[in-house]
Amino acid sequence: MLRITEVADDLGILLKIEGKLREPWVGELDRTARRPLAEGRGLIRLDLSSVTFADEAGVRLLHELLGKGAQIAAASGYVRVLLCLEDR
Repeated sequence: MLRITEVADDLGILLKIEGKLREPWVGELDRTARRPLAEGRGLIRLDLSSVTFADEAGVRLLHELLGKGAQIAAASGYVRVLLCLEDR
């Protein structure tokens, strides 16, 4: 199960992602994150501190979102290793 909470603030949009980022839910996160990017609603930040698992499709989507300008607001050690962020 995946929970996505969208919070607007002065910087743009913070998406708090909780649970397991698996292929069945990747499309939902993709739509939720790309909508504000397409609308030019400012910076997209991802709070991944409560992500407990990500499969290959989930990791691929996160890399795509980062490539499109999204930023990591917070991430667990698990997610940092998956995304090769341990040195950032």
